[in-house]
Amino acid sequence: MSENNFDIQSPPCVLCGWTDNCPEKYGEKRTYVEYNLTLHNYCLLMSSGIWQRGEEDEGVDGFLVEDIRKEVNRAARLMCNICRKKGASIGCVAPKCKRSYHFPCGLQKECVFQFMEDFRSYCWEHKPVQIFSDNESREPSQCTICLDLVEHLPLYSVLRSPCCKNTWFHRECLQYQALSAGIFFFRCAVCNNKDKFQKEMLRMGIHIPEKDASWELEDNAYQDLLQCYQHCDVRRCLCRNGRDYNKPDRHLRMKREEASNILKELTQQITTKTTRLNINTENIWKSALKGFRQRNFRPTNTIEVKFTNCKNRIKTDSLIGSKHLFFQLLMLHIQNSSLFEGSSAKNLLVDPQALKENLYFEAGKMIAVSLVHGGPSPGFFSKTLFDCLVYGPENVKPNLDDVADAGVMQTIKKIKYSESLSSLQSTVHDCYDFLAAAGCLRPITALGDKDLLVNDLLIHHVIKRIISPLESFRQGLKTLGLLEKMEMYPDAFSSLFCQKPEKLSAEALSDLFTIHCSPDVNEVGGADFWTGYLQDVESGESIVTLQDILFFATGCFSIPPIGFDPKPTVKFLPVHYPIGNRLLNCLELPITRTYENFKNKMEFTIRNTLRGVRE
Repeated sequence: MSENNFDIQSPPCVLCGWTDNCPEKYGEKRTYVEYNLTLHNYCLLMSSGIWQRGEEDEGVDGFLVEDIRKEVNRAARLMCNICRKKGASIGCVAPKCKRSYHFPCGLQKECVFQFMEDFRSYCWEHKPVQIFSDNESREPSQCTICLDLVEHLPLYSVLRSPCCKNTWFHRECLQYQALSAGIFFFRCAVCNNKDKFQKEMLRMGIHIPEKDASWELEDNAYQDLLQCYQHCDVRRCLCRNGRDYNKPDRHLRMKREEASNILKELTQQITTKTTRLNINTENIWKSALKGFRQRNFRPTNTIEVKFTNCKNRIKTDSLIGSKHLFFQLLMLHIQNSSLFEGSSAKNLLVDPQALKENLYFEAGKMIAVSLVHGGPSPGFFSKTLFDCLVYGPENVKPNLDDVADAGVMQTIKKIKYSESLSSLQSTVHDCYDFLAAAGCLRPITALGDKDLLVNDLLIHHVIKRIISPLESFRQGLKTLGLLEKMEMYPDAFSSLFCQKPEKLSAEALSDLFTIHCSPDVNEVGGADFWTGYLQDVESGESIVTLQDILFFATGCFSIPPIGFDPKPTVKFLPVHYPIGNRLLNCLELPITRTYENFKNKMEFTIRNTLRGVRE
């Protein structure tokens, strides 16, 4: 129907007599001037004495005008059992039930209108209901859509998911979501089931329009996704090449692969002789320090880790991943310790007590042992700190972003951004004691002298102050020959020390695990179920994470820089539930007929297995 046929100032609906214009409740309300008709779309669809006899472009959406007039005349003789007024065009389809009502009245009385097939309507006494078993919990839970509490009661305003146990919704929330998502995107918000979920919601009176989702209909809705943002907006950009520099991911991966191969060479030093470390996770640093300083500790020994303070010792002690978990906790403690300063990219901080106790050496040693023994990479070093380690502090020029002390940074900025010689001299005069303490006093005779002064201050506060802890730290990194390799391959190791590990993705895990399956597995889609499940997890349509899956199979929450030995595999076997064989880095998966069954088994097993680890 053309725009000219739509009158915003429309009279009452000829079927229900209501003037309300609420598309979410009553459907779109239109006035067709040439036919002298005003209609709510839902009033027309649900009327009992009319059906579409024309094509979509005939009459009113396929309802012929003469049929509509006949229906209006028929309804004019019927009284609404709710408001007691004439014009009740909708009747209950239950056998022997003679109730009639207007569509808006039916909504108020909690009737159910099924927007499918022959558009049936049920009165408040005969409407379909959902069955609740007596043993189900009656405690209220959150509506999965609005997150407000929803009662677990057989109420009209409450609906339960047919595919996810203990998943409840407000009817109103579901209706708004259905109108927005349309038939192609409306599905269970928890498990993403579409067919079973839509069938039940239609039965219970949720209208799912046959249209694309509202977000799909917007002009250029995804235009921003086609553009790659090319500028770094972080307050302290650490890239020496500027905020607009974009290092290709492929180049980074190549550098990390190079570092991985070098680390594998260093692992050849490790012997079969074992050293056990008893670790208390509540004081990871103290127990690690005690273990590394024990007489029988050798960096070349195979390391076993026993957690001594776990509530569930049997399960935790059996984890092959205890060592990786220990190194992960240890790296996190070192990163946040008093040995370093800064936010994300850190430099060494002078701690006299730590220097006295030789803790900088121990921290360097722990990082070296972690990398060679298959632990995670540090990923928190500033480029300046890394360059000091591999090139020597005398060959490194720090920048203002390396200054962690806000007061020191502010003083250096005043000097750096002085716009005249007089303002520069005034600033230097005000900072005399500060400059004297740093040994950076110099005559200021020209505005250009500020650059030399700033450079002197940066070298003092970023490099000269940390010479002693830096040297001790370097000695620790020499353990197992790591520092020597860092000096030989600085670009490769910079990717491990200065950049966080690449975030796990479905593609990365799919590439990591080699699939071994027998011919009969292909018949039930085992490999497809596995890759499809990884994609669901990545998109947030799962109660577990990619890290959970990796840990379940290998005992590691991230892919170690050195990689896995043996390489991770997936096997489809006649087992009831998934099995994570961490000794072999093998994930044994059940053969199922449907993807839903496969996903449910994965969710149940991984969630329950890792519950103790999370605690």
